[in-house]
Amino acid sequence: MTIQEIAARFDELAQQEKWFDIQEELFADDVKSIEPPHSPFLRNVEGIEAVRKKGDDLMSIVEELHHAYTSAPVVAGRHFAVSRETDLTLQGIGRVKQNEIMLYEVKDGKIVSEQFFY
Repeated sequence: MTIQEIAARFDELAQQEKWFDIQEELFADDVKSIEPPHSPFLRNVEGIEAVRKKGDDLMSIVEELHHAYTSAPVVAGRHFAVSRETDLTLQGIGRVKQNEIMLYEVKDGKIVSEQFFY
């Protein structure tokens, strides 16, 4: 798949909130997931199993999704980026509103890294 095809498929699935399908279909086995240094509870992980667990762990504390929006991807070279807005109630934390940029790197037809800026 080309980066344009990957970005288009990512967008299709993101608009349906199918984040685990994105991981299964588009991520490389050795994918890296990078959080900002100030992240209160999410950490950097490497490898598809660790990325899945990170997602599972986050979803296990989501009590309610109030709002979610993901922009269309912007493609440049081997990267594409989307903006993401969420409004969630998290168990033990309360209501959290977040705006972020999500940057993805593609190599050999797979997403090899995701990096979050918030």
